[in-house]
Amino acid sequence: MKVTIVGSGYVGLVTGTCFAEVGIEVTCVDIDQKKIENLNNGIIPIYEPGLEEMVHRNMKKKDRLHFTTNIAEALEDCEVVFSAVGTPPDEDGSADLQYVVSVARDCGKHMKDYLLIVTKSTVPVGTAEKVRKAVQDELDKRGVNIPFDVASNPEFLKEGAAIDDFLKPDRIVVGCDSPRAEELMKELYKPFTLNGHPVIFMDITSAEMTKYAANSMLATKISFMNDVANLCEIVGADINMVRKGIGSDTRIGNKFIYPGVGYGGSCFPKDVKALIHTAEDYNYSLRVLKAVEAVNDDQKSVLFNKFVKHYNGDIAGRTVAMWGLSFKPQTDDMREAPSLVIIKKLLDAGVKVKAYDPVSIHETQRILGDAIYYAPDQYDALIDADCLMLVTEWPEFKFPNFNIVKKLLKDLVVFDGRNIYEIAGMKRKGFAYYCIGVDTTRQPV
Repeated sequence: MKVTIVGSGYVGLVTGTCFAEVGIEVTCVDIDQKKIENLNNGIIPIYEPGLEEMVHRNMKKKDRLHFTTNIAEALEDCEVVFSAVGTPPDEDGSADLQYVVSVARDCGKHMKDYLLIVTKSTVPVGTAEKVRKAVQDELDKRGVNIPFDVASNPEFLKEGAAIDDFLKPDRIVVGCDSPRAEELMKELYKPFTLNGHPVIFMDITSAEMTKYAANSMLATKISFMNDVANLCEIVGADINMVRKGIGSDTRIGNKFIYPGVGYGGSCFPKDVKALIHTAEDYNYSLRVLKAVEAVNDDQKSVLFNKFVKHYNGDIAGRTVAMWGLSFKPQTDDMREAPSLVIIKKLLDAGVKVKAYDPVSIHETQRILGDAIYYAPDQYDALIDADCLMLVTEWPEFKFPNFNIVKKLLKDLVVFDGRNIYEIAGMKRKGFAYYCIGVDTTRQPV
């Protein structure tokens, strides 16, 4: 089987490479010529553990993985095309579908035989019909009658674990409305279902909704825990104990109930906004999700507020060392990262920032320029800093040499936005220690 992936960003590149890994001939298409040139030279545009090695391995096999800017060429003898282009949010929060529709038009312009057009991008309900119309309009302009099907196959890839998520999925969701499309998707995903991972077939509208509902539910769990964490600090409870207490309930589970400084990334913020907007298009208000979004926006300021309170508002001219910039570990993704909100607040208040992140320094510099100092390692960031803020829980931050930390920091103050340190231990080391969901001033040494 020959498959074309249009869009060589995060989702497209991971999808195409994983299909190639099981022996499918894959051509990845992108309009960004520089990106394609880099890929053909083995230069990967994103950081994802294991992806670079897999791309290189499959590029060496001539019938496996190819990169091009020519979609007409990529559609030659192709049976299935995946649309994995971006759907950025418009100003009103709705998903911008111009790139999805453009892919559909290109398919209509260049297809010669039956084609299954699968939307892999996260798209709102009704997108499949827009894709179908765009393809048919182009076929009508050509005066040809070529059969085609449209399907929805939303991705459920976690950044930092995308390879495993694709090769060993919890489930594969497919929305389609023809037996031919269903058979093609079964054949395509057969290598990934041999160990019992289910392919769940449903109507296209339900598949489109499933992706938004899944991400919105996970975002809801995060905001709920952060809201409860803030209350715990006020009443004297310990959110870490509360988390264990509720996480042992199998109806709730222990995933996505860790308090922190809010969610970010390319999915949750965008998808929550898009689902809220979709509901409003149908004159319905998703009140819970609006609250989820509001809580998350506020949560990104929690560390800054603790910093201001500790120094009684006397913060101008101080220097903060920041560990972690990406929105989560194992990625260089800075989209909607809480660190950016914190940094802006610090800079606006006249505070200097010295930051270190294992992989996202260059991406942060692209966004912020020279507004902050980029440290070559985590300890360099501490030199001449008044305090430390931990924003992203990279593994290397979990067991630092605290003797070095104590020597380098001006004040022994740590603001832990991910609760990775033990309160009593930090106090015994002499630190003023602040975390999320616990009033540490009440905790014994």
